[in-house]
Amino acid sequence: MAVSSPDLKAFLLSTPFFGGLGDASLDLLISMLVERRFDVGATIVTEGEPGRSMFVVHSGELLVGKLGDSGRVIRMADLGPGDFFGEMTLIEMQNRSASVVAQSSAVLYELTARSLYTYYRADIHAYVIVMQNINRELCRRLRRADSRIAELLMRHASG
Repeated sequence: MAVSSPDLKAFLLSTPFFGGLGDASLDLLISMLVERRFDVGATIVTEGEPGRSMFVVHSGELLVGKLGDSGRVIRMADLGPGDFFGEMTLIEMQNRSASVVAQSSAVLYELTARSLYTYYRADIHAYVIVMQNINRELCRRLRRADSRIAELLMRHASG
């Protein structure tokens, strides 16, 4: 179900994914979003499964986890309102890199690869802005991961 409430629009504009879009471009993208609701404990995406969509968190708390060699789930990140995930599958067309589970009731907005392609064909300038926004967020995540790896290596070397 696509939604076009002014509150949702204001919320989306405040997220990294939708920043910099003009009004008409934003309205078009919002019209392509599908609202998804999840209960506590629901698995939203599963590591290794094919993925052809991304999600923006409107409400709720989510856990991003990867399956370790021991079979234990390793907590990689916590997500909340304004965060997005699943964008990597839209860029590289690979399977999901992690699982995402709802830690509380959650409302998410899903954007499929097909809708993103339609967006590209309708408004290439806005599409480029969205891709730049995704790439900025991926760079932020990579910098955080680099810092975490460096910390772990320093602890390992000194311990």
